[in-house]
Amino acid sequence: MLTIGGLVLLCVCVFGTYAISGGSMPALMEALPFELLTIGGAAIGSFVMANSLYDVKHTFAGLGKVIKGASYKKADYIDLLSLLFFFARLASTKGSMALEPHIEKPADSPAFRKFPKILANHHACAMICDYLRMVGMNADDPHQIEDVMARELKKMLAEELHPAHALQTLADALPALGIVAAVLGVIKTMSHINEPPAVLGAMIGGALVGTFLGVLLAYGLAGPSASRLKGVVEEESKYFEVIRAVLVAHLHGNAPQISVETGRKMAPNQHMPTFFELETAVQSLQIGC
Repeated sequence: MLTIGGLVLLCVCVFGTYAISGGSMPALMEALPFELLTIGGAAIGSFVMANSLYDVKHTFAGLGKVIKGASYKKADYIDLLSLLFFFARLASTKGSMALEPHIEKPADSPAFRKFPKILANHHACAMICDYLRMVGMNADDPHQIEDVMARELKKMLAEELHPAHALQTLADALPALGIVAAVLGVIKTMSHINEPPAVLGAMIGGALVGTFLGVLLAYGLAGPSASRLKGVVEEESKYFEVIRAVLVAHLHGNAPQISVETGRKMAPNQHMPTFFELETAVQSLQIGC
């Protein structure tokens, strides 16, 4: 909602000031659809040319994050830490083999079913199961596991950040596309050079709308959207850093409480549960094995 509010304020300030200062809104509105079609169509075309079909779909899906923000809130981090606490405690008391029924068929696991949002999160569920499965295969060197997880998280972050980079590249191109639209407007004006000054003035004004629109879309919409998407993706990546921190701490031989406390510190500050909130959650945790 904050993003939408900022966009509304942007439009009110730009177009409102123009109208209040005596600008002709009919002239602007008359040229706007055609310039928008020119610049928008060229921008979409160049964007499709520069990216794969997967990246195009990924970028459009990422636009929802610009409006909604990060998917994970404090309750989600509490649920994740509670689930990891259960697995760490189970492995500490009954051995790594006791994890097998949960990680081989997560959909049938009472632990995962207690936290349906985690179960529905393909990346998080797969990461937890894959690395616990590796531990069950005697790959219990914490440094090796930490290195492998760090490289996977780096790869995931790079892939998730690509839509933000693509949007930023588009933002950088929009002013130039606005100039293209303006030049086309000037060419159109020159072909009507025998018209009266009032007509030529309106045509030149319409051509300049292209430059105005290209700059506005670049620095008022595409650029801020790219920056917002980058921030959201980086915030969501902390969710997976929590998984890495807890599992590595467990492999170092720490008690389950210490392992989840290590993971808690990796959560973003605005969503990080307090020590007592997490302690209350794990103490009240009841999952049948």
